[in-house]
Amino acid sequence: MVTSHMTGETVRVNLDERSYDIVVTSGDSAELGPFARQRCRGTLAFVVTDDHVTAHADAASRALSSAGFRATKVVLQPGEQQKTLGSASVLYNSLAGLQADRQTVIVAIGGGVIGDLAGFVAATYNRGLPLLMVPTTVLAMVDSSVGGKVGVNHPKAKNLIGAFHQPVGVWIDTAVLTTLPDREYRSGLAEVVKYGVILDTELFAYLETNADAILKREPGVVRHVVARCCRLKADIVEKDEREETGLRAVLNYGHTFAHAFEATTGYGVLLHGEAVAAGMICASRLAERRGLISPELTQRQQRLLNRLGLPTTPPRLPVEDLLAAMRRDKKALAGNLRFVLPRRLGDVALFDDVPESDVQAVLEEITA
Repeated sequence: MVTSHMTGETVRVNLDERSYDIVVTSGDSAELGPFARQRCRGTLAFVVTDDHVTAHADAASRALSSAGFRATKVVLQPGEQQKTLGSASVLYNSLAGLQADRQTVIVAIGGGVIGDLAGFVAATYNRGLPLLMVPTTVLAMVDSSVGGKVGVNHPKAKNLIGAFHQPVGVWIDTAVLTTLPDREYRSGLAEVVKYGVILDTELFAYLETNADAILKREPGVVRHVVARCCRLKADIVEKDEREETGLRAVLNYGHTFAHAFEATTGYGVLLHGEAVAAGMICASRLAERRGLISPELTQRQQRLLNRLGLPTTPPRLPVEDLLAAMRRDKKALAGNLRFVLPRRLGDVALFDDVPESDVQAVLEEITA
């Protein structure tokens, strides 16, 4: 269910005692304080951010202070390189120095890196602290801030060390996207396209029709797209919170390829959404090879991704290195590669019987 109100929309994620609200609004940062106070009983708010969004973090800290929190801010350097156990240790030390208790709320203000890292710290410090997500990128708004997956990278694989830790709430103010660099903004749109391919033909058609408005960041269009993606992800999370039934795995469309691209190039060289865009086309080509879809569906994805300024081919990398990275991917089962592949627009399925030779052929073809 999505509830509309004057300043935006509220999406409810129903998970019994772990249920929470996602508020999608525009230019309403002062209301973050009351939103947090309704959900957190403590007095200390530990704000984790990076130096790309300090202005937004300062505004959030003021809102939290107005609601009775003692807001303490830690500013990290930006980038995927921060998503490590070393960075988590820095945050643990800060929390220990503040004598944080189990009612201290961790407030993650930033993109997916900050959300994943701060969320991992919230999941593990003192056996679990409340977590409030305040995403500032498209990617974090529509994907990583919702659903409770938190973690850090390991040199062998992305997100190899992590936990499930649902937030107490997600506060999305799409007005902050006006300051997001163009490359970062476009990168997040890859995950938006993904939702259309895997779950929602109407959303995919809406993106095709409104691509120019989305690129211009028109507030009403952006708010609608973000809220719709949050609802779609919430629907999946409600049915498969911890990826135990296989349903939540559909959200990984394009990601087995994408994570291999990221790991092989070195984290941070490719933005996550750029890797996902190329990964979706690889997965779609793999589906073609298996006779699941016609080339037209791949071409339709390619046209939309190109309109949104996203890459549809990966960097030229050694195929054996990519395959090795895929074997290490946490979605692999007993060393066998697993892929989410489309059967038609709006419908995908998980396949664990894909011959490695087919994957190799797709990679060689698409990087030729």
